Amino acid sequence: MSAMETSRELIRHSYYRYEFATVAVTHSLFALEHALAERLAMNEPLHDLIERATDAGLITAGLAAELDRSRLLRDRLTQGAESSAALHPIQAVAMVRAVFDAVSLLLRPPSTAEATAADAGGTQPEGGLARLWEDHLRALFPDGFRGVDFDGVDLVLLDADVAGLVQRELKGGLDDTGIAYLWGCIADLDKIVPLINEEYCASYFTKLRTMAQVAAAPYIPTAT
Repeated sequence: MSAMETSRELIRHSYYRYEFATVAVTHSLFALEHALAERLAMNEPLHDLIERATDAGLITAGLAAELDRSRLLRDRLTQGAESSAALHPIQAVAMVRAVFDAVSLLLRPPSTAEATAADAGGTQPEGGLARLWEDHLRALFPDGFRGVDFDGVDLVLLDADVAGLVQRELKGGLDDTGIAYLWGCIADLDKIVPLINEEYCASYFTKLRTMAQVAAAPYIPTAT
């Protein structure tokens, strides 16, 4: 989780210093390699671990291809064939998001039988925020929407921001800055969800909004 959080922050800062985009991708591979080795119970080179996870049905072939693209970039950097300016931040966002998706799948319990989330009436699932967070970890980011923004809101960064804030709330609570940031994310979600015309993407961000609202429920938003 530390490696993934660092990668997310490097992405954020890459909009000020582009070299951080490439560093974010390579750093995220630490988390991927650890999760693969733990889930497969073996210590092999990363490309072998990705192949074995694909063969075992733990990750999809499409996701494996995205991960291998990041691995190849890391290898070219090691060999001096690429520099740390190899990627634009938007490219790095998609590659780091693929690692987040893969790690979420690898952390999923072997049994995939899960109770449904909130019903049509809006009832929260048993376990409240913790259960919503577990459901979110198992959900794949919508294909085709990496690098997409609606009304100036980048979907990947919004997703990452909400995830980070929910984790902080679950680990001990948000400070005033975090609370204000979370309410800002909710405002962005309220703005973009009605604009999404693809069913799965709309459902994904509707559930993200529900999770953010549950995390914010104990707090009164500060004046802005």
